[in-house]
Amino acid sequence: MSCVSGLQTDCEALLGSFQETDNVRFEVFAGLWRDRRFHTIFHGQTRPLEKNKFTQKALDLAWRYFLPPYTFQIRVGALYLLYGLYSTQLCKPKQKIRIALKEWLEVQRFQQDLINAQHYDAAYIFRKLRLDKAFHFTAMPRLLSFRTKKKIRETQLKEEFRELSNRVSRLITNDVLEEMMNVHDHYQKMKCLISTDKSQPDKALSLIKDEFVINIKNAILEYQQWQQNKMKSSSKAKDSEEMTDKKGGGTSQDSEGSERANALAKIKYKSYNAVAVASKSRRHRQVKLESSESGSDQGKMKSPRCKRSRERSQVTQKGNSLETKDRIQPIKKEVVTQNRRMPVITEEENSSEEELPRPKRKRTR
Repeated sequence: MSCVSGLQTDCEALLGSFQETDNVRFEVFAGLWRDRRFHTIFHGQTRPLEKNKFTQKALDLAWRYFLPPYTFQIRVGALYLLYGLYSTQLCKPKQKIRIALKEWLEVQRFQQDLINAQHYDAAYIFRKLRLDKAFHFTAMPRLLSFRTKKKIRETQLKEEFRELSNRVSRLITNDVLEEMMNVHDHYQKMKCLISTDKSQPDKALSLIKDEFVINIKNAILEYQQWQQNKMKSSSKAKDSEEMTDKKGGGTSQDSEGSERANALAKIKYKSYNAVAVASKSRRHRQVKLESSESGSDQGKMKSPRCKRSRERSQVTQKGNSLETKDRIQPIKKEVVTQNRRMPVITEEENSSEEELPRPKRKRTR
């Protein structure tokens, strides 16, 4: 796909430069071809199979620009491009240009337009291709096979080469203008016959302007010229935006880097402020944080005095329970486990404090 995309950009660049010349002469296209050394695109492939595939793709790509809805100048440039690719290819035998039956009528119509517009160089190129048997007439535009499905990816061609959709020109064509001119002339003659002066019609019969058809033609031409100027201005604006984007690439990268750094900082802040819920077996090691009202981010450990008093109370309770064991009924294990609590281990740096001595148990008589 990269090879085909590179070939497409080269072909579009060649046709775009040919479009800027506002000329359809073959010598102008030949000069652009030689300046770009376009014939060297076939020198990269060494194997015959690669040559055949690449040449066929190049011819298919150029053939798409030869068909509508592209402008007349782009279609003439595509015809010259097909002639250059077919003549300079290195395949033996030469690869041919595929033409479907439904496309042949459009090709013949375009050939007749070239002859009527007296573009004889383009008409000669097309006739030369036909005499060299460069066309391969097929039933379908693409090669099909039995019981196989292929996902054909349509390559997007350049939109600037397309012919502008002009409904005015479609509605009022040259044939319509010619018919209107004939009707208008016949109308003028009939008015002259009715009027007293046979050379010109009476003023009472002059209901429309004499230059009615000419005014319509001028208005259509002005509209087409305005549309072309608008298209050129939009293309120039796009080019200028692309240039500014390229120049401001460094600033945009810096802004993207700062945004990423801010996002990472937010993630770290959330992760460090969140308190993880410890499992039941390690709850005695859990650190308690202060409430958000205090405004401090670091948690505080339980004081050692509370720990010592709690241990003393637990020891005394245990001694009393042993003394009254014979007098009181046995207590359930569940109640004992609820009263007993695991001591909280404080993880401090200075853990060299001496433990308090446990009181001796009293002997029961």
